[in-house]
Amino acid sequence: MTAWGGGRPLLLDAGCGVGWSSLQLARRYPDHFVLGVDQSADRLARSKPGAGDWPDNLCFVRADLVDFWALLRQSEIRLARHYILYPNPWPKIGHLARRWHGHAIFPTIVELGGVFESRSNWSIYLEELAQALRIVTNREALLDQIDVEEPLTLFERKYRDSGQALYRLSIDLGTE
Repeated sequence: MTAWGGGRPLLLDAGCGVGWSSLQLARRYPDHFVLGVDQSADRLARSKPGAGDWPDNLCFVRADLVDFWALLRQSEIRLARHYILYPNPWPKIGHLARRWHGHAIFPTIVELGGVFESRSNWSIYLEELAQALRIVTNREALLDQIDVEEPLTLFERKYRDSGQALYRLSIDLGTE
């Protein structure tokens, strides 16, 4: 968090994988500081297509997201924007707790605030997430099918190129 320094609005790319999405977000939001967090050192170390000029508003952190989210809350850090892009939904009913909206950390994710966005090619995952947000916030998230010209993730590009439908869920959880 030293790299951030608190001088810019904080954008979290949770579960950023190889970090390509974090790089895209840093370019889209040059006035924000982008933290790409993933638990895998191997994924974070992989090259990023189109990296070229590295933005100065980007930093990668290897961490367990459950711990990282809890530490953000403990430190009373609020997010301006929060992304969970193309999460790996476990399709088995018994694995609900492996989905972020079914995990005990979910209320903490909501408490961190910011404009929250999740994208997937699996609409039922985002419908479940919308329902969980409705329960926790008593507010409706916007869920829509999207056409993507400039993909945020490599998965988004792959699914778009194979003709699959892409979906986005967004809700403003506030910054105060």
